[in-house]
Amino acid sequence: MTQPASDTAATVVKTTCPYCGVGCGVLASPDGRGGAGIAGDPEHPANRGRLCSKGSALGETLSLENRLLHPEIDGRRASWEEALGAVTGGLRRIAEAHGPDSIAFYLSGQLLTEDYYVANKLAKGFLGTPHVDTNSRLCMSSAVAAHRRAFGSDTVPGCYEDLDEADLLVLTGSNTAWCHPILFRRMIDARAKRGTKIVVIDPRRTQTGEEADLFLGLRPGSDTALFSGLLVHLAATGKLDPRFIKEHTAGFDGAIERARQIAPDVAATAAATGLAEADVAAFFALFAETKRVVTCFSMGVNQSAQGTDKGNAIINCHLATGRIGQPGMGPFSLTGQPNAMGGREVGGLANMLAAHMHFAPEEVDRVKRFWNAPRIITGEGMKAIALFEAIERGKIKALWVMGTNPVVSMPQADRVLAAIAKLDLFVVSEAVADSDTARAAGHKTILLPALAWGEKDGTVTNSERRISRQRAFLKAPGEARADWAIMSEIGRRLGHGAAFPYTNVAQIFREHAALSAFENNGSRDFDIGGLVELNDRAYEAAAPVQWPLPKKLSGKGGQPRLFGDGRFFTFDRRARFVAVQAPALATAPSAPFPLVLNTGRVRDHWHTMTRTGKSQRLSAHRAVPFVEVSPEDARRLQLAEGGFARVTTEQGSAVLEVTVTDGVRPGEIFAPMHWSAMTASDARVGALTRGMPDPVSGQPELKATPAALEAVAFRSRGYLITREPQAAPQGWWWARATVQDGSGLIFATQDGSREIALALRGAFQGLDIAEYSDHGRGLYRLAAYDGARLVASLAVVPGEASRPDWELAKSAFAAGALESGDRRALLTGRAATPSAGPTICACHGVGLDVITACIAAGAGSVEAVGAACKAGTNCGSCIPEIRKLLPEPLARSAA
Repeated sequence: MTQPASDTAATVVKTTCPYCGVGCGVLASPDGRGGAGIAGDPEHPANRGRLCSKGSALGETLSLENRLLHPEIDGRRASWEEALGAVTGGLRRIAEAHGPDSIAFYLSGQLLTEDYYVANKLAKGFLGTPHVDTNSRLCMSSAVAAHRRAFGSDTVPGCYEDLDEADLLVLTGSNTAWCHPILFRRMIDARAKRGTKIVVIDPRRTQTGEEADLFLGLRPGSDTALFSGLLVHLAATGKLDPRFIKEHTAGFDGAIERARQIAPDVAATAAATGLAEADVAAFFALFAETKRVVTCFSMGVNQSAQGTDKGNAIINCHLATGRIGQPGMGPFSLTGQPNAMGGREVGGLANMLAAHMHFAPEEVDRVKRFWNAPRIITGEGMKAIALFEAIERGKIKALWVMGTNPVVSMPQADRVLAAIAKLDLFVVSEAVADSDTARAAGHKTILLPALAWGEKDGTVTNSERRISRQRAFLKAPGEARADWAIMSEIGRRLGHGAAFPYTNVAQIFREHAALSAFENNGSRDFDIGGLVELNDRAYEAAAPVQWPLPKKLSGKGGQPRLFGDGRFFTFDRRARFVAVQAPALATAPSAPFPLVLNTGRVRDHWHTMTRTGKSQRLSAHRAVPFVEVSPEDARRLQLAEGGFARVTTEQGSAVLEVTVTDGVRPGEIFAPMHWSAMTASDARVGALTRGMPDPVSGQPELKATPAALEAVAFRSRGYLITREPQAAPQGWWWARATVQDGSGLIFATQDGSREIALALRGAFQGLDIAEYSDHGRGLYRLAAYDGARLVASLAVVPGEASRPDWELAKSAFAAGALESGDRRALLTGRAATPSAGPTICACHGVGLDVITACIAAGAGSVEAVGAACKAGTNCGSCIPEIRKLLPEPLARSAA
């Protein structure tokens, strides 16, 4: 096995960020104490040295707090020998009793390609179960299906350089400024350099929409109507490419006929989408008159019951105009996870086999011969939604989850939690000891400690088909092992030693590359045969490359664009237009649930916060789970900014803090999906979503669930900051956030200030306690000291008041010894000197009050603010918020 770099401060290791699909290069400098300095890699073509707030804070997420360091069986520590024996015996027993298709694997875009490859080979080739799916089913499987229908293969046609060279960028269903910040900075750079226009299409006016030249706040689920209308407009105004259509495509007549039925003109398109006719006409004209157009689509398109049709409606417009495979033009799927693409390459989805092959008899035979696989599967397995429903029914008896947290992230997550309890065997390969999924089945679980980022070694593939190395720079903690090594050992114990002889990741990668090239005469898009002969040393030093990279291109950097020659991967080499279905909101609001719940991400957190939740910088921007509601609905429902509301759907409910914003349309609400039972009392938004699957891709709808909203009143609210995490009393609402050198608990309760003091004061016995109380007004503050060191700070206010500002207390925790004035300030809540305020720029830790002071002192533009305090000068994802702070005339002139 490849050894990690020595844990010394002098070493700089080139690796790849573990967050989104941008695939940024990272320079990691281990400090010799288990941590590392982090910087962007200026030589990596994906980011050119830039990192977003999450990537910049990676060094703050490397602690071993909450790490799973030893195997566990039924809640007790076990040896690897015992744990591996239990997994092997359980799989063998269940396969013999119920058949191999009673076993399932649920994988993750967080796995490295080599881990993914071994898992897929073990399950589909040797255990003989087709039921292998991945959390990528929830993020980009509709894009996969749309690509396959249009191109005959799951091929992303373009590359990031197209974002630099486009004259029009259309962002649909993508809050790129927050979810892919480094790519968004490239887009903004293109606007500054070449005048590129940016159109944003989204039901929410997100931070990306704030930066758009044209924002289209369309009705949820109406994307197919908009792009069908665009196709009709292109035909009506003579903007098609008849030669390209005739020579390189098929199915245009059916597609345009269906488009005319859906949206025959601008007026009909406006009516179907809820947009103003003038805005629709402006978008159509921009697209029609601009040759270099890139249309980027992401979760807002994919996470839909009609996600595949939405993707094909977009692709239809590019095929019809021949705008594909050329510099600055093409449809572009922005992938959610760091290695969702790598999972697609190895067949990690239930409807794929391996190396972008599927289940045609000749493909099954090809993979069977290459693997010498005795139990090769011959057809598709169950996709994620169906898989967990089968567990619920008792059809699936064994489940192995790797590197993901479905009890939080899956739709109808409460059903998922209940279903897992029915399993005969539940195996979880995990880095985190107390994730919701790791503790889902109580004592009916085998936990296997896996390596985390910084410890594991392999490759990932980003959204532009670029394969990069993720290198180890820290030692494996405790008894943690690589996922590929765990599965290889299981394969050997099941009697398949010849198929799983791996001793390092380079061996696995070479086999993966060889399979991609095996009997590949150019009819398959995925071919990295040019990398088959990499020896261990060359693999260790490998620079980022794009596929396809067949053997004839060995030594080159791969192919940045495909389809520029008009040849696709269908049997006749022609692309296919798709006649899409008319949009229909399958989860339409009704009397009990009159609102539409949309879900998504926030800027500084990732998935279920098992990593980003460790960073005090990343926890500062959005510290509590929230629901966004329009001013109109807030007035109607008597909701106040910063108050509380219960979101209810047919699937469940959650209590969230209220954010009133004109960024959401009346009748719609938005809640982020990050908080779990680890980090909040009542905020698992995944449990609220209906998740109706797309009939083609199987991807669940996460953007449009019928919902109701009502105000929730608490008698008291406040915060508690302690050096070690403190549990909230039973029945309280709470959310946990990391602060520097401590743990923060924001809470609300029906208890009064006196009861709260009694409930919490006892935890600080033996310490020097200072208190302020006015229980008649519902006010209470406490500060506890160990000598001169602050170890706890508590503030309580009445429930109807605003949440007390904890910035002063956070600063005091980070300060060490406190002077008498600072001690008084903790009890009064009034600082002698102004605080930085709530964090706006997480990259540089710049607060609201600092930015507003810079503006008051004369900083009249985003650039001037950046020069004064650095805010907005790194990834730029805070720039929309900074722009809003400028006086209106200045903000307008800066737009």
